[in-house]
Amino acid sequence: MSTSSLEEAVSVERAGIWDAEAIADVAAATFPLACPPDANADDIAAFIDRTLSAEKFSEYLADPQRIVLKASAGKDIVGYLMVVDAAPEDPEIDAMITARPSIEISKLYVMPGHHGAGVSAALMGAIVEQAEELGRAGLWLGVNQQNTRARRFYEKQGFTVVGTRTFVVGSQTHDDYVMQRPL
Repeated sequence: MSTSSLEEAVSVERAGIWDAEAIADVAAATFPLACPPDANADDIAAFIDRTLSAEKFSEYLADPQRIVLKASAGKDIVGYLMVVDAAPEDPEIDAMITARPSIEISKLYVMPGHHGAGVSAALMGAIVEQAEELGRAGLWLGVNQQNTRARRFYEKQGFTVVGTRTFVVGSQTHDDYVMQRPL
């Protein structure tokens, strides 16, 4: 799968265990950009070490309920998307999601030099296609309420706010919107 010729030449494919380190590097570079401006740097670093390490990505890539897609420009991984193909564990979030069964977009990040080049859209298009092939009725995600750029992107992709949740990064609790897109 690739983007149109008007956008950056990006290919999207399912990541393999051999990609764990490179995706962890992208995650470490991009996760801080999605955090609110007042987020504590030590908390962000601890979250990256605990949740976005190469070891964790090796686990994610081996988990049958997760799909990890990588976006590459040339030989470089410039973005990734990870989904969880299971019902939400939190009963409050589960009650918000009306398109069932639904896949959670857990992570969707693109390297800063590739923002606006169609990488996010290519990743989203690929997961929509896979979700449809799997017979899912929708996608859902949580996005920080202060992350205006991401919220605008998701709205352009057909997501609407269906509720709120909190997301803990270290010692800080952040407010997210829960968004859903029927397929």
